[in-house]
Amino acid sequence: MAISRQDHGKSNKKRESNSNPASRGAWRSEATRTGEQPPTLQERMMLATIKVPERAASWLLVTARTQLLGLLALAAVTACDGNQSASVSFDGVVKVGILHSRTGTMAISENTVAEAELMAIEEINNSGGITIQGKKLAIFPVEEDGASNWSTFSTKAEQLINYEQVSVVFGGWTSASRKAMLPVFEREDHLLFYPIQYEGQECSKNIFYAGATPNQQAEPGVRWLLENKGKDFFLVGSDYIYPRTVNEIIAAQLALLGGQVVGERYIPLESTNVAPIIDAIRQALPEGGNVINTINGESNLEFFKQAREAGITPENGFAIMSFSIAEEEISAIGSRYLEGTYATWSYFQSLESPASEKFTSDFKRMHGLHRVTSDPAAAAYTMVHLWAEAAEKADSVDPRMVRESLIGVGFDAPQGRVEVQPNHHLAKLVLIGEVQSNGMFKIVLNAGVVNPSPWSNFLSESRGYICDWTTDRPDAGKFRLP
Repeated sequence: MAISRQDHGKSNKKRESNSNPASRGAWRSEATRTGEQPPTLQERMMLATIKVPERAASWLLVTARTQLLGLLALAAVTACDGNQSASVSFDGVVKVGILHSRTGTMAISENTVAEAELMAIEEINNSGGITIQGKKLAIFPVEEDGASNWSTFSTKAEQLINYEQVSVVFGGWTSASRKAMLPVFEREDHLLFYPIQYEGQECSKNIFYAGATPNQQAEPGVRWLLENKGKDFFLVGSDYIYPRTVNEIIAAQLALLGGQVVGERYIPLESTNVAPIIDAIRQALPEGGNVINTINGESNLEFFKQAREAGITPENGFAIMSFSIAEEEISAIGSRYLEGTYATWSYFQSLESPASEKFTSDFKRMHGLHRVTSDPAAAAYTMVHLWAEAAEKADSVDPRMVRESLIGVGFDAPQGRVEVQPNHHLAKLVLIGEVQSNGMFKIVLNAGVVNPSPWSNFLSESRGYICDWTTDRPDAGKFRLP
C-alpha cells in the first residue's frame, strides 16, 4: 500500500523533521503546522505495538501522521498474511518514492510497473524489511502521479526528494519523463531507478537503468526481421525522443546490414489520428514488409485496429515488430488485433522457469487472477530488490552510499540472474516473441544474455564510447578507451 499526499491532505509546505515522532505533542504540533489531521485514538493504540526509533537520520524522518499511516499500512499487510505474525517489529521506516503515470495516455502501461514495485516492497517487508546498522527498517512507499505530463514528472520528483525526503525514486516510462527528471536528480545528487527500455545515448551516475538498451532490444529485433522477413522497413512511432532516436539507430543499422527504410512517420503521443500512417505504410509496402512500431500509450489501440482493418497483417506479408507492446498492452487492446505480430523484450510471462512462474503467480495473487505480467513489470520488480540489496550492502539508505554499493549487486529476477554493471545498466536476456490468440507470446528466439551498450556503435557521434562509473575520471559517463 502506498500513501500519496492527496490521500492524507498534506500541504505544499516543505516538511521539517521531528526528532521524536512518537510523542503525542509532536503529532498535535505537526498537525497544526501542516494542516494534517492528528492520529485517532485507535491509530495511537495500534502504534503502541510498533517500535519507532527515538532518533533517526534525516532521510528516515517524516511527519508523524505520514509515518504512522505507513506503519499501520505495513501492519495491515502483515496481519493479512497467514504466513506472518500479526505484529510488526520494525525499528523504523525508510521512505521510497514511486512516480509513474496513473492517469493520462500512459496509464495503460505505467500502472503495471507501479504495481510490480509495490509487490516487491510488500515481499521485502514481509521478509523483515531491510537491515541497516543493526536496525530493521520497513520500506514505506510514497506514490505520486506523473499524469502522462513530462513537466509534472520533474515537479513531482523534486517534491519526493525535498518534501517527502525519500531515499530513492522508482519512476518513469517514456524517455521524455526520464529526461525531465534527470536534471533534478543530478542537481540534488539523488537516485532514480528507471524500469523501461530506452534509446541509450545517456549514462548518468544518478540513474540506474533496469530496462534494455538498443543493443539488447531494437538492434537484435531488427536483425531478426532482416534475416527472416525481408529487407524493407517502415518506421512508425510517437513523436518524442525515444522513437526518433531509436529509429535513427535502426536506420543506420539497416544501411550497414543491407536493409532499407522505405518510410518513417510519427504521431503525437496522445493522438488517435493514425489513418495517415496506415495509408503511408500501404503505399510504401504494397506487397508487404516490416513495420517497426515505437508508438507508446493509448495511440496503439487505434494503430493496431486500423492496421488490421487495412490488411496490414501477417497473411498479407507484413511483420510488425513492437518495442513498447507487452502483455499488459495486448490485454487492453485485444489479442485479435495483435495476433501474429512480434515484440522484443528480455522477459515474457510465457518464459518457463520457477522464478518466472512465481513472479506471475504472486502478481496475480496481489492484483487479480485476470492480470498479466510483462518485461516492464519484471524490470520494475527487480530494481526494487536491487536497491534493497545495495542498501544493505552499503549499510545505509543515503542515496550516495547506495549508489556506490550498487555496482556488482545481483538478484534472481524473473528472467534469471541479473547483476548491475559499471555503466549502471543490466546484462539482460534478448527474447523475441510472437503474439498468440491467448494474448501471450510464443518465444521464437532466445539469443541469451547480452551486455548493455548505452552508447550506440551505429551512430558516428557515439561510436566507440563507453560508460564506466567505477573509473576515477570526470568523463566516466562517456569516454573512449585508449
